[in-house]
Amino acid sequence: MAGMKVLIHCDGACVGNPGPAGAGVVITDSDGNVVRRVKSFLGKATNNVAEYCALIIGLREAKRLGATEVICWTDSELLERQLNGTYKIKSARLRALSLEAMQLARGFSRFSLRKVEREKNFEADKLAKKVIKETLARTDKGKRKTKATKTGQPSE
Repeated sequence: MAGMKVLIHCDGACVGNPGPAGAGVVITDSDGNVVRRVKSFLGKATNNVAEYCALIIGLREAKRLGATEVICWTDSELLERQLNGTYKIKSARLRALSLEAMQLARGFSRFSLRKVEREKNFEADKLAKKVIKETLARTDKGKRKTKATKTGQPSE
């Protein structure tokens, strides 16, 4: 993988805005072969924060793989236009995340961020939503197991 060009499909999602959030990333080589899939639960965040986190996770993974050229695909118009300088970044949180993303991007010999239609970012979107669903299911199950009964004993 070292010295290779990779394509990163990244997407963030949340339930409510803000709400429980997740990031999904699919990295392929230049022939379209998937080399890495990543899903990460982000805790409570806005959708825009989740989008930035997905990009950052994707860039970190590409660096770990030894990629030198990166093309990132996002279905977030806001993310793409903020990082390409078309939109101003008013939020301090998003500004900090954009600086982190751009610092990571400068570590590659070539980097570009492009907007893609939502349907073409399906797999990254699916991963982001899946990690939220899995985490909430575990959390809900854990809450039920430790819920006290009338006798004060945990229920099963």
